[in-house]
Amino acid sequence: METINNELIGWLQQMGVAENYALWIQRVLVVLAILLIVYLFDKVCRSLIIPTIRKVTTKTQVTWDDYLLNDHVLDNACHLIPPIVFYVLIPFAFPSNDSELLAFILKLCSIYITIVVMRFVCAVITSFYTISSEHEKLKDHSLKGFYQMLKLVVICIGAIVIISTLLDKSPLAILTGLGAGAAILMLVFQDTIKGLVAGVQLTANDMLRPGDWITMPKYGADGDVIEVTLTTVKVRNWDKTIVTVPPYALVNDSFQNWRGMFDIGGRRVKRSINIDMNSVRFCTEEELDHFKQQPWMQGFEATGKEEVNLYIFRHYMDYYLHHHPKVNQEMIMTVRQLQPTAQGMPIELYFFSANTAWLRYEHLQAEVFDHLLAVLQRFGLKVFQSPTGLDLQKLTEK
Repeated sequence: METINNELIGWLQQMGVAENYALWIQRVLVVLAILLIVYLFDKVCRSLIIPTIRKVTTKTQVTWDDYLLNDHVLDNACHLIPPIVFYVLIPFAFPSNDSELLAFILKLCSIYITIVVMRFVCAVITSFYTISSEHEKLKDHSLKGFYQMLKLVVICIGAIVIISTLLDKSPLAILTGLGAGAAILMLVFQDTIKGLVAGVQLTANDMLRPGDWITMPKYGADGDVIEVTLTTVKVRNWDKTIVTVPPYALVNDSFQNWRGMFDIGGRRVKRSINIDMNSVRFCTEEELDHFKQQPWMQGFEATGKEEVNLYIFRHYMDYYLHHHPKVNQEMIMTVRQLQPTAQGMPIELYFFSANTAWLRYEHLQAEVFDHLLAVLQRFGLKVFQSPTGLDLQKLTEK
């Protein structure tokens, strides 16, 4: 190449160009030739190589190559080729006595290559995140924070390489210098560091996934997790508001995750109704004869000659729950008495719905307790209800 440069300078001098001007014209011509070569390389990559890769990936049966070699990754790969070609060819445009200018250009080119490499690696990491988000075994895990951590590491390494290039020092020397300022960095980026550590704990212990319903009253969170990042956890509440919670708060404080309820396939109903204790009595012979003819008396365990109407009612509700199509029959259910109070005898129904959807769950609760209130009078029972103004008015009228 040096011979070509000398011949070009000699040809320019023969054309009548002065020696000083011939040297600069030679550099300009060589640089233009290098830029033309760089442009041709870029054109070949974008017009020939990338379309070929796309055709190959679309014909394959696997899908991971479609994500790993997507447009964003290939575009960043194309951005990487021209500066490398320019870095290799630019020394031919300068003689040895212009080492300072050449070193400056090479330094700028190195910085640009480092930035492009950082963008390319981050694009590849994003592609891996997309692949893992659609994988059957990984899509339910909150991996976004982990991939953000990888990008942060890549950016930090790239920044160290750029600083070392500008200062003409080894990256190890830069790292040694950063060790002295570690305390300041930890103070400035403490939220990011805490979020990083908390994100790893949340992922490793499978404490939180996108789509989980969590409750955290301290932060006003009661809804579905829509995103888990390095520094925030976004929760969409049932009133459609968005709450952001720092990940380290989920590790340090207590929160309730309702995922187990959906995994099991049953949502608990635990509600009670107060029975007026004055209506609790022994059943008459006519009532017992009528009850014995009902199909729900199958499996009834008699307590003696006289049966209490409340006992028979609890047996009826137990039979009703065991034969209700919307109640989960594989999970525990019971009808039990609680401690009597001044407001009556609490009878609690404890069971699980077969459908965990909120509306279906509420409809089932209402259906069961509507039936309970309506059937009480058949057993001679009454619901306890505090006197109202209308009750007092009737007393005064008498």
